[in-house]
Amino acid sequence: MTRPLLFSAVLALLAAPVNAEQVGEVGVDWVGNDIIIEAVADPKVPGVTCHIAYFERGLIDRLSKGNWFEDPSNASIACRQTGPITVGDIDRGQDGEDVFRTSRSLILKSLRIKRIFDETNNTLIYLVHAAELTDGSAKLAISTVPLYATD
Repeated sequence: MTRPLLFSAVLALLAAPVNAEQVGEVGVDWVGNDIIIEAVADPKVPGVTCHIAYFERGLIDRLSKGNWFEDPSNASIACRQTGPITVGDIDRGQDGEDVFRTSRSLILKSLRIKRIFDETNNTLIYLVHAAELTDGSAKLAISTVPLYATD
């Protein structure tokens, strides 16, 4: 891939629409590091909203420690029923499907929310994890939303 093509591909990924809304920001130290909290509605399961919290490095921290374009992989997730749940056409395989993805470095790392349907227990499982081009990450968190039968 030529450099202009690679640059265009990176810009396209960075400009892709993100279906998350920032709902909170907590300053954690004097160098500008923050914890960001975002709400992510599941696009294929109306009535479920996940809140993710992740660490975002500040400018002073980036300048002092280098590794300019990368944030840590740590994230936390909580998913809840926020309205009537309608399970649409979702992937029911064990691998599940991506609900949300955002870049955590210029090219190599992304933060993802994946949905897995536990049909036996009638529960949606939401997994937040980092995905890296070079190595996987063991930093993850899960949340579940039980689907109660309505009579």
